[in-house]
Amino acid sequence: KMAAAAGAAAAAAGLWSEVNRCGQNGDFTRALKSVNKILQINKDDVTALQCKVVCLIQNGNFKEALGIINTHTKVLTSDIIAFEKAYCEYRLNRIESALKTIQSASQQTDKLKELYGQVLYRLERYDDCLAAYRDLIRNSQDEYEEERKTNLSAVVAAQSTWEKVVPEDLGLQEATYELCYNSACALIGQGKLNEAMKKLQKAEELCRQSLSEDSDVTEEDIEAELAIIHGQMAYIMQLQGRTEDALQLYNQIIKLKPTDVGLLAVIANNIITINKDQNVFDSKKKVKLTNAEGVEHKLSKKQLQAIEFNKALLAMYTNQADQCRKLSASLQSQSPEHLLPVLIQAAQLCREKQHAKAVGLLQDFADQHPANAAEIKLTMAQLKIAQGSVTKACMILRSIEELQHKPGMVSALVTMYSHEEDIDSAIEVFTQAIQWYQQYQASQTRGANPKSPVHLSLIREAANFKLKHGRKKEAISDLEELWKQNPKDVHTLAQLISAYSLVDPEKAKVLSKHLPSSDTMSLKVDVDALENSHGATYVRKKAGKLTGDNQQKEQGQGEVKKKKKKKKGKLPKNYDPKVTPDPERWLPMRERSYYRGRKKGKKKDQVGKGTQGSTTTGSSELDASRTASSPPTSPRPGSGAAVSATSNVIPPRHQKPAGAPATKKKQQQKKKKGAKGGW
Repeated sequence: KMAAAAGAAAAAAGLWSEVNRCGQNGDFTRALKSVNKILQINKDDVTALQCKVVCLIQNGNFKEALGIINTHTKVLTSDIIAFEKAYCEYRLNRIESALKTIQSASQQTDKLKELYGQVLYRLERYDDCLAAYRDLIRNSQDEYEEERKTNLSAVVAAQSTWEKVVPEDLGLQEATYELCYNSACALIGQGKLNEAMKKLQKAEELCRQSLSEDSDVTEEDIEAELAIIHGQMAYIMQLQGRTEDALQLYNQIIKLKPTDVGLLAVIANNIITINKDQNVFDSKKKVKLTNAEGVEHKLSKKQLQAIEFNKALLAMYTNQADQCRKLSASLQSQSPEHLLPVLIQAAQLCREKQHAKAVGLLQDFADQHPANAAEIKLTMAQLKIAQGSVTKACMILRSIEELQHKPGMVSALVTMYSHEEDIDSAIEVFTQAIQWYQQYQASQTRGANPKSPVHLSLIREAANFKLKHGRKKEAISDLEELWKQNPKDVHTLAQLISAYSLVDPEKAKVLSKHLPSSDTMSLKVDVDALENSHGATYVRKKAGKLTGDNQQKEQGQGEVKKKKKKKKGKLPKNYDPKVTPDPERWLPMRERSYYRGRKKGKKKDQVGKGTQGSTTTGSSELDASRTASSPPTSPRPGSGAAVSATSNVIPPRHQKPAGAPATKKKQQQKKKKGAKGGW
């Protein structure tokens, strides 16, 4: 027994040396085989179990490693294997479990703190994550300091993008392209697009310099690394309205076939937003990229939500009503307070001509979520206007209390009421808005009564509206209030005098004394320059030098208007002044009385027509009863002459000039036309 034990110990020692050598060489597959042999000797060897878990992690077998940890909980306690367990859970996308494992560890090692920061970032707990990385940078000094700073800048960029938090200046030197890229993302979140584009260009330059130093890196590898930077550049172009440039860059990235499924999903989604309701077949192809495996672990919640919204909209644009309803209902169940799902459902109902149902759906949502009621009611009002129910739209708009006093809302309501010729309601809208500003400013100034520019502007607009619609008495109080605020305002005083002149002339006379005198109102205007300006309707001609004859004419006869010389008309080359012009020369050739059609060969026309010995001359031409002096006979049934009298009237453009004689040839031509059945 002692010899067997000694042999087993010697074998184990040899195996451990093999494990150590393979570990140093990075050959974890061979190391795993040696560890398994050790465990055959002693299945509960804690060190061997730890080594096996590490070998499996290094080989990417996270599930198997986690299984070994969970089956040997008595031996592998949380104090010993906490980091490996949390790391396996993190890599298997069990983020919540990883967080619990880290928090349950008795000792927070540096490795656990690093992993804790990564877990918090994936859970989008950016404030806690920022604090964790600051603590790590403050208390760590090793070769990984640059990576920690990069992660810290990524957290700041995420806060700026998704939480709209203004990032603080961390004082990080942007020496690497990763730091430069994250800084650009933070600037995009703040809306500083031009600055962000410059940062991305700098990041691209740094990336090329960094990778070109490695001789093993090809140009394709560099382009693949630059894909994410180019993707952000295209996004900035899209935000700036340069959609064609953005689309071109997006498609270039897709052609590279990057391995990052998250990047491909974002680019495909952005292309779909550019296409909108156009090029839907291309959009349907791009949607497949957003459904790739693992996308949900690469993107933030808001990114995934935006992709799902666009899928629902694309289903609506492609007339997939059931799919649209299904997707929007799923989104609404996930985010009950979000506006977009219910708006998509309402839009789909409108496409199906169910406007009343759409309005009802929006009304239910507004009742359930009062915080979002304003935007929903604006949509309801738009639907009512589309249906022609302007008055109902006004009622909906006036129910939005937080917007009643806004100048834009007042303007919209007054315009709509004016369209409906409801002047009283329009004036009521003005009155309510003015009262709101009076109450607000009274509360802010503790009884003082200065008017804000918006308040004064509303009063002026109300006065102008009342004057326009003949409400002089109502306009007077508004004008007096305006004049009281600014007694030097001549325009308001003039309006007030004009209004009083129709209501109280005596009062108008009294007020007119406050008008400035004509001397003080004289304007320094160059009349000549004004008359000769480009926009003047009348331009005075400059006086030229007058000769002696011209002076006499002006003194004796006054100004004589110059007569324009008529240009002589061009005469035809064959014009003969002795010959009277053809009175029918203005008519088309076909409508002239002497037109006989195109000339054809006589022999060709006569050969083979009629019986032998007969002539081609019509019998109607030899019949004396059909001459011009004879009364017209009744037309034959079915002939072209049997047309209503009105249809034979020649249009005015073709009428014969007055006084032209009706020749015999003209009558004959008409008869020929009638015999042929008309044309």
